[in-house]
Formats: sequence, structure tokens, C-alpha cells
Amino acid sequence: MKHFFRVAVLVAILTVLIGFGLDNSGYMPALASVQGAAIDALFRKHIWVISFLFSLISGFMLYSFVAFRRKPGEEGDGDHFEGHTGLEIAWTILPLGIVLYFAFLGAAALAETRRADPNAHKVTVVGSQWSWRFDYEDYGFSSTELRLPIDQQSLLTMTSTDVIHSFWVPEFRLKQDALPGEGMERELRITPTVIGDYKLRCAELCGLEHAYMVSDVIVMEVSDFEKWVAEQTEGPSDDPIERGELWYEQYGCQACHSIDGSDRIGPTWAGIFGTEELLTDGTTIVVDREYLIESIVDPQAAIVEGFETIVMPPTGDSMTEEQIHDIVDFIESLAE
Repeated sequence: MKHFFRVAVLVAILTVLIGFGLDNSGYMPALASVQGAAIDALFRKHIWVISFLFSLISGFMLYSFVAFRRKPGEEGDGDHFEGHTGLEIAWTILPLGIVLYFAFLGAAALAETRRADPNAHKVTVVGSQWSWRFDYEDYGFSSTELRLPIDQQSLLTMTSTDVIHSFWVPEFRLKQDALPGEGMERELRITPTVIGDYKLRCAELCGLEHAYMVSDVIVMEVSDFEKWVAEQTEGPSDDPIERGELWYEQYGCQACHSIDGSDRIGPTWAGIFGTEELLTDGTTIVVDREYLIESIVDPQAAIVEGFETIVMPPTGDSMTEEQIHDIVDFIESLAE
């Protein structure tokens, strides 16, 4: 029994050292949501179980290296051991019990993250290659940054215009895929607890500029949030060019089309209006209003040579006719 006692002490010491080290290593950013508390508690339990299992295996192995090593002068084989039925039953039943226990904890944590508040703010999150848009449908405006009131639940409805994206703010601990297609919306509930600026990142590989698909997330005092909402609901500018620039940002056009002549995966808008472009079918076309409107509504109708591998989503499906004309006015202004 002395060997088991020594190993038990060694395993206990290793478990405490490893568990305490991992639990205080700062592997996660500071928690900033109510829903994340249940997730952190579950992570912490996992860490201590993992530390124990690692220590159990390593402790027995290290102790065996020392205690049962071949001594000087020993030439014979070690003792032969057969299986131990009781031990085999124990290491089957105990891990099964642990797995079931953690399944229960996981279900409880999931239920906590989905706990609904009937007064939650509603925001539709739209992912596109490679940008985010946030539609505050209760207030009738959209934004390229996500602003949330502190200590109030927000219901985020996820959707995508093209491929699968994934909403992830590390400080909130929650992640939810945004899927393309009608009826494929997914929901995520967040109750922020810490005022500050955060970064929304796409956690699903979604194409060439996936790494740059980020957006600002700002948690505000309730009074500041209400003031911001009031400013946004005043409506866009009376100038169609200024509105066009706003739609350029909100609908993710900037992800593919620059306005300063720099190279991106789509043609630059700088100075393009009024020029002639060679199409993939060998014909040329003048970049006028008619062509631009057609390209927004049906992007595959006439493709410029050199950009045939780029599949632009039909952005016009989610824009009004006035917004499309505003964007064309904005493009035309870049040629002046």
C-alpha cells in the first residue's frame, strides 16, 4: 500500500499545480457577458478534471520509472500480472459517470445561454464576404458597428448573404454560425456586463479575406445607447452621394471594391465611371448607370475580364431601388 499512498500524494500535488496554473494562466480574455459566466464555470471544471487525468497518468508513470526500475545486479524478468476485473469495471463505470455528469452540466450551461428576456433588443446580424451589417429593425436603421446597452439582453438573429460565417466575440464567450438561405436564421442572446470596445470576428473560414472580417462591438450605458439610437433614427443625409457612401460601407461593398484605386478582389470604383471595360466574352462595355445598376442587381450578367473567378452575391436583393441609385451616384462622383 505504500506505493499507492506515494502515488496518490504525487498525483494530488501534480493536479493542484497543473490545475492552479491553467486556471490562472489568463488563457481567456476578461468575461463581459451574463451568458459567459456559465461557460467559464464549465471550462473551469473541465480544466480541473483534465489536470487530474493528466496527473494520474503522469504520476503513475513517473513513480514507476523510479520505484520499479531495474536495480544493479538484477537480471530476471519482472513479476507477471494478469488483468484485474474489479479495476477494469471501475475504470469503465467512473469515466462513464464523469461523462454523463459533464453532459448534464453542458445542458444546464446551454439552457442558461438561451434564457430569454421578453424585452430583449432585437438586432439582425448579416454576414457577407467580408463584412458585417447590423439591422436594428425595432428602430428602422442599420449600422456597420454593433452597439449594445449594458445589463440588457439583446437578441441577435444571424443570417448570411453568401457562405457560412460565424459570429464570435471572445469576451462574450458565445459563438453562432450565420447561414445563407431563407429559413436558416440562427439566434444568439447576449447580456453585456462590462462597458467597453470589443472586436467581432468571423470564426468560420469564409474565403480570401476571412482574417479581415472584423467589426467593432461597443457596449454602452443605457442612456448613451438611447442617445445613439436617436441620432441614427434621424435618417441619412439628403445628399444621394453621401447616402451612397453610407450604403457602400453598410452593405459590405468596401470588402471587394476600393474607392482610392488600391487593388482588391473586385474592380476599384475610383475613376471607373465612364470608362470602357473588356468583358470575359470579348466585348467591351461603357461603365454607365445602366451597366452599374445591372451589375448590382445581377452581378453575373456582365463580368469584367480578370475578375471571372469572383462570385459577387446579388446585393441588390437586400437593397431598395433608391439605395442602388445612391450607390451609382457615389460611384459617378468618384470619377470627378
